[in-house]
Amino acid sequence: MIKQPKLAALAVVLRKNEVLLVRRKHEPDAGLWGFPGGHVDFGEGVGAAACRELLEETTICAEPGRTLIGLDTIIPDDQGSPAFHFYLVAVECTYVSGEPQARDDVFEAAWISHRDVLDRRLQLSEDIDTVLNLALKPEM
Repeated sequence: MIKQPKLAALAVVLRKNEVLLVRRKHEPDAGLWGFPGGHVDFGEGVGAAACRELLEETTICAEPGRTLIGLDTIIPDDQGSPAFHFYLVAVECTYVSGEPQARDDVFEAAWISHRDVLDRRLQLSEDIDTVLNLALKPEM
């Protein structure tokens, strides 16, 4: 079996001075806070995938917007070989409706203040603060 990176989309949803984050049930990043998201289906755009995964994981409805960044994420196993390899595309999504409810492969979903994320007051997945900083910058 040939191992290949997996394409995944992240939904970055801002509301007032908060951002929507979830805590994952499963590896990689089990127990850490991060953006809702998951795999991109064949023939599905990353914006559509981000909003689909957002709805599946949190019941929040949003519309896809600009792509913020692509992140090459390689997580090693105990021997230093790649255990997981994802290419994550962070998509800024405009909040439409709903209140966070943890579903699917997350056990907590909540609006978190920008300051708590940027000051890393939570146990965060890698690059969450970097992506949030990009979302907070106006489009050029």
